[in-house]
Amino acid sequence: MKFIVIGITDHPQPWFPPEVMEVIQQGRVFSGGKRHHEIVASLLPDDAQWIDITVPLDAVFEQYHDEVVVFASGDPLFFGFANTIKRKMPEAEIVVYPTFNSLQMLAHRLVMPYHDMRIVSLTGRPWPEFDKALIERAEKIGILTDKEHTPATIAQRMLEYGYTNYTMYVGEHLGNPEKEKVTTLTLEEASKTEFSMPNCAILQSTQKEPSLLCTFGIPDCEFALLDGREKMITKMPIRLLTLQALELPKKKVLWDIGFCTGSVSIEARLQFPHLHIEAFEIRSECEAIIHENARKFGAPGINVHMGDFCSVYCDSFAAPDAVFIGGHGGHLKEIMAKVLQYLKPDGCIVMNSVKAPKVTTDSHKLWDEACQELGLHQEPPMRIVIDEHHPIEILKCKR
Repeated sequence: MKFIVIGITDHPQPWFPPEVMEVIQQGRVFSGGKRHHEIVASLLPDDAQWIDITVPLDAVFEQYHDEVVVFASGDPLFFGFANTIKRKMPEAEIVVYPTFNSLQMLAHRLVMPYHDMRIVSLTGRPWPEFDKALIERAEKIGILTDKEHTPATIAQRMLEYGYTNYTMYVGEHLGNPEKEKVTTLTLEEASKTEFSMPNCAILQSTQKEPSLLCTFGIPDCEFALLDGREKMITKMPIRLLTLQALELPKKKVLWDIGFCTGSVSIEARLQFPHLHIEAFEIRSECEAIIHENARKFGAPGINVHMGDFCSVYCDSFAAPDAVFIGGHGGHLKEIMAKVLQYLKPDGCIVMNSVKAPKVTTDSHKLWDEACQELGLHQEPPMRIVIDEHHPIEILKCKR
């Protein structure tokens, strides 16, 4: 199987070098999106067969045989269809004739160097990589958009989480001399503007210093609290030691069970933006609190689930390799048993136990019993005392 993949722009009368024109004239089976077909239809041989690229893609690939000439937008290896071919048919022969991708063209129109641009595709993809770029304070971000992740929704998300120090440049119908448009906007302006498709955007930071709190360890007093109770938050030094115990630099998915104010999830999100975080809490009043704190500290992308963890359907969530139990309501054994149904082989579970005379439930004892019954290996606990607070023990176990 051989694929010849030709990159095109949005120009209604495309120009190709002689080598590519010869490929087109000798071709018999062609493929691409409907918009691509409209652009190149007049150049195809009279007996050409055209296969529309639509979802589901498996049905499209079943129609491909022998040799196919595919038209794709821009550079087919830049989040493009050539990558799809490599994934679906790794043994196929692929020849690529690229042109400029849309972000390159937008940078050209702006006379903006783009060697230092962070690239994020939101075309048919969720937010995590974009959120990661924001949290890491990327100074220049190039974004491939779609009908859901428009420049307006992107700007709205940035404003919601306090990332206001950017200018947005939007390019519409790049390469089409009749429709092409390049606009420079503030995020407020972009959030209220409709743009025609196809489009792409570049974000450029307007200041060197971040506008958001950016520190290793968020002060406890900065968080919105549950009923204003300072004791209902994992203290900052304990929080950082907990993240260390969870081994988050090398983990991918964190489950935060009993998140309360969301301090552990938010600190983890800001310090380790690559993490996928699922946060669980039974107290309904905590839902507004975690969202308030996430917006305040610029921590988008934490997936919040309300209800009793033991009753929450978890099969659709990404399996964790790190789990923090911030609250258990006396049901620690049941929670740990459920966690083990999903915990990856190299995963760990961490919990903090308070040594206070008036605490009726001995969490450390429950922890020891659960680990023994479930066959978990415990690591030596770490005992911490902060100021006048009661001692805290950081407990950790693995399979």
